[in-house]
Amino acid sequence: MRPEPTRCLLLIDDEPAQRRLVTAIGARAGWSVRGAGDVEGAAAILAETEGPPVDAILLDHWLPGDEGTALIEQIRALKPELPLLVMTAQTSVATAVEAMRAGANDFLVKPIAPDRLLTALNAATDRRQRNGELRPLSEKISQPLAFDEIVGSAPQFRAAMAIAAKAARARVSVLIEGESGSGKEVIAQAIHTASPRGRKPMITVNCGAIPANLVESVLFGHEKGAFTGAFDRHIGRFEDADGSTLFLDEVGELPLDTQVKLLRALETGEIQRIGGRSIQMVDVRIIAATNRRLVDEIARGRFREDLYYRLNVVHVDIPPLRARASDIPPLARHLLARIAEQPGMRRLSITDDALAVLMRYGWPGNVRQLQNALFRAAVLCEGNALSAADFPQIRQESTLSRRSDDYHGRALNGASQSAALNNGAGITLYGDDGNMRSLDEIEADVIRLAIGHYRGRMTEVARRLGIGRSTLYRKLGELGISEAAA
Repeated sequence: MRPEPTRCLLLIDDEPAQRRLVTAIGARAGWSVRGAGDVEGAAAILAETEGPPVDAILLDHWLPGDEGTALIEQIRALKPELPLLVMTAQTSVATAVEAMRAGANDFLVKPIAPDRLLTALNAATDRRQRNGELRPLSEKISQPLAFDEIVGSAPQFRAAMAIAAKAARARVSVLIEGESGSGKEVIAQAIHTASPRGRKPMITVNCGAIPANLVESVLFGHEKGAFTGAFDRHIGRFEDADGSTLFLDEVGELPLDTQVKLLRALETGEIQRIGGRSIQMVDVRIIAATNRRLVDEIARGRFREDLYYRLNVVHVDIPPLRARASDIPPLARHLLARIAEQPGMRRLSITDDALAVLMRYGWPGNVRQLQNALFRAAVLCEGNALSAADFPQIRQESTLSRRSDDYHGRALNGASQSAALNNGAGITLYGDDGNMRSLDEIEADVIRLAIGHYRGRMTEVARRLGIGRSTLYRKLGELGISEAAA
């Protein structure tokens, strides 16, 4: 059952088919869509006094250049306060910069999955995120990183990196769990790059962006004539990844019948195209990622328990950014350096007052949201350094009443924040109640930090901590962190 429309989207597009598609997508999430073929038609709709008020504008077929910039400025002049999203087949960062400088709130690249469009619309009309970020830029700025290039010194994060680094050397399946935007794909790529399969490209499938009736074809391929619309043979991603790594992002979104076939492929190494008779043997290493807790999905009957254990040979749990606020200063500097490498951008520093604002915010979108906020600020900054004034929305939201889904991490203050600003290790001495944490808790954090810092080399960890190797393993068991050494 579809929700009743509660928000109105004005789509500026002269193609009826595209209007029907966007209307159908919007209806799933309670959006009503009104269409206009040009700016004049849009102006007429915006001038109406009857009917639902428009909450956002989506401009399709936008092209960079003077004409495109003038078009955005025309639309902005009609309703300056309305969020404006542009959708285009252009994919360069320079194009996104141009769109944003012209006045766009968000920049969507075709072809776009329905959930991506809905996420952008919801973010654009959310009071907390309006003008706060340009979401797709993380996809364009991202580049493969080795483990020693991944920024983060918080103990829980370094322990996760140690597990991932050890898993890279084996062929076993890896399951990465973490919130959206926490860096699961970056870590998957690091695992692949450090593995013997790193000479070949990692093949990525976003399971949540594929219609349920096409998932099996995407993964395993199909023969010509296998179903209506199958005009040619299609090679699936399993075959593409033969001898390499297949990264299944948002694996929890797979339909149950596809989960059965995925399980068989993992158990036997055999795949069969839809409509095909022959069996292909493939040598594929699986890395899966999800922003859900698959144990909970199993309890609800939405994920197969046997597939879970087949995927979860090594488990990497990525903490949210709010749980490692001490990592924000070095992470912000690192991201700014990467942003500076993009066309049309320049190198900027960031002041301590800006970092303090970033550290007080809850970052529901995690590292991806931080990167996008930095990108927007860098595009609009006229000086040589980002200051707190360059993050007005972040600064405002960090002082509003806190929402439990955004802020349930430990806030840094006083000496802890000062240490973090100076790239401190991030060992927390005080609990939420203001009292000192126990020695066992602090010792566990120190050991996790050491394991991450020395990449899981336990002999080196023991030597640097000044204890024997057997004592180290005993402490791992006593403190409940033996998994970090596995």
